[in-house]
Amino acid sequence: MRIVLIDGYTDEPAGLGVPPYLGIYPRYAYGAIKKARKDAQVFYLTIDDLRATFLGERGIETRNKTPNFPKTKEILEKADLVVYIGGLHTPGKYLSAVPGSVEEVARFIRDVKATKILGGPAFMGSASMGGVKITSRELQLAEGVFDHIVYGDLEAFLFDYLTNPKDADPLRFRDYNELRDYAIIGAEVVKQFPDYPDFVIVEIETQRGCPKAMGIGGCSFCTEPVRYKTVEDRPIEDVVAEVEALYNLGVRHFRVGRQSCIFSYMARPNGRVPVPNPDAIERLFAGIRAVAPDVKTLHVDNANPAVIANYPEESVRIAKALIKYGTPGNVVAFGLESADPRVAKLNNLNATAEETYEAVKILNEVGAKRGYNGMPWLLPGINIIFGLPGETKKSYEITFQFLKRLLDDGLMVRRINIRQVVVFPGTPLWHMRNKVRTEKHKRLIQHYRHKIRHEIDLPMLKRIVPVGTVLRDVRAEVFDNGLTYGRQIGSYPLIVGIPKEVPLNRFYDVLIVDHGFRSITGIPVPVNVNRESPKVLQLIPGIGKKTATRILAKRPFRDEDEFFRIIGEDKREILEGKISL
Repeated sequence: MRIVLIDGYTDEPAGLGVPPYLGIYPRYAYGAIKKARKDAQVFYLTIDDLRATFLGERGIETRNKTPNFPKTKEILEKADLVVYIGGLHTPGKYLSAVPGSVEEVARFIRDVKATKILGGPAFMGSASMGGVKITSRELQLAEGVFDHIVYGDLEAFLFDYLTNPKDADPLRFRDYNELRDYAIIGAEVVKQFPDYPDFVIVEIETQRGCPKAMGIGGCSFCTEPVRYKTVEDRPIEDVVAEVEALYNLGVRHFRVGRQSCIFSYMARPNGRVPVPNPDAIERLFAGIRAVAPDVKTLHVDNANPAVIANYPEESVRIAKALIKYGTPGNVVAFGLESADPRVAKLNNLNATAEETYEAVKILNEVGAKRGYNGMPWLLPGINIIFGLPGETKKSYEITFQFLKRLLDDGLMVRRINIRQVVVFPGTPLWHMRNKVRTEKHKRLIQHYRHKIRHEIDLPMLKRIVPVGTVLRDVRAEVFDNGLTYGRQIGSYPLIVGIPKEVPLNRFYDVLIVDHGFRSITGIPVPVNVNRESPKVLQLIPGIGKKTATRILAKRPFRDEDEFFRIIGEDKREILEGKISL
């Protein structure tokens, strides 16, 4: 039996599967297929493979090394079963991969004779814009092209379909006992992933559902409680076993990101704010490190700031465990959404502004020290949503002033993610959709987005990575319009613009020379001052156009002492070890 998995890439509030991230859905689906039919040939394709085949578009250069691209059409023609995985709940900006939509993939596979299955979170969101609910037109199109649309867990449906098709229920959800084998067997699909082995970062699941939602209900806009009515913590030994399987296949980058709050893993329910369990989290990450001793990236994702603020002692222990067993550059995203207490109450948001401030302060005290890769060990991120019911003109200023307070108080926030609210069926917001303010406050939203980017993001970025910082192991991903764009592998890595063309898919140590609003400019080090272009030379901290002209006139230099005599001995401290001849 020949089965094709097509990865359209997924992005949810608690899970990322856009390259270089390999999400949970393709792995679990592969594992379920192989457990049901050991003899099955399973081919992993991406939406980029289909674009290259049917449109003649190879797209971003990093995707050109997709192993199955030349044989895509042949693989599809000979398939018995085609499974498409896709869907976005949250809008995002992606560097080297563009997610697909149901409408797009339907055009590619409409004439494929195999049985077709649609799964993943596709039914909750369309990938056409990101964070826009699937339209009735797309749903009708899906129903006309796909033989089965899976609303429950794709892996559960696939196992049932391949063992006893008559009993396969597209609404069925599995539990973690059932998942155990799927996850371990499914690790093998990573070998077909385009960024394997050096650049793939694998998303690891620890929990389903929202602990806060179980206590007092979820945030008005969130889809997590819609899909998962209870909270289920994945057993530590199962998580560790999956990491071990992936590690033994050569994976060295992991993000324990598939949960609503890592600080609430194995927590005790307690109404609005669950009681954290630092012992369980310590065992989890110690276990991961025991089976993956030479891991290069071990990061997390979401955290509820109310948990950290209300249980500071337990949360400090957890943060220290994340630092002890994890790697620098780690970020926990806080869902503040709005600092206006009226908006927070109406939308049942996770945390108050004061709780979020305390959580930011606690993480700064524990994790702000710079690590060996050039980034602070562990910092918070802040998620903001504009357009929520209850917002007034004053609400935007309240949120802005909260962010300014963080900046003025010397605290660091790695990332401020601003998005407009999206209304999904089944969420509490669906019943308040006439109160959504995205259109009414369109100009205000644009104004405050611009204001935050200029007045908060830029100075914050300069604080986190000052000029002269060296970021280690930046992967060059894309070359466009005279700039090479790269980033470290991690949870929320900074995008670095390198002002020249360098070979892609290599790691570089990059000296930071300038800042944008959400990205930075850097040059690979050591800089060869005898050969480097004038454009790059003048970007070196302390050089500028005039000194660059003197360098050009005096080179080649025989040694570093001669170089520093030309540019000034006062530059030696910041540049020593960062130049070559």
